Amino acid sequence: MYFGSDDADSAASLFEDLADLFEQSAASGTPIRAIVGADPVEFIEALRQNYPQGNWIRRERERLAAAIDRAAASPA
Repeated sequence: MYFGSDDADSAASLFEDLADLFEQSAASGTPIRAIVGADPVEFIEALRQNYPQGNWIRRERERLAAAIDRAAASPA
């Protein structure tokens, strides 16, 4: 779970929506692979993008990558 502690409402909303999705799919007999596809990680990453409050980790990854790029470009 990559939501910060201040994003508890967003995390709860994501989990509630996910539970609703699986509940509705089970009721209609939809196979799990029809929901999540071949790559469950890709599915959850796409789902998480609908909850912008949880995007702090994306920003931190970008910040880390930029810092490494700057350090690599600096003369030794």
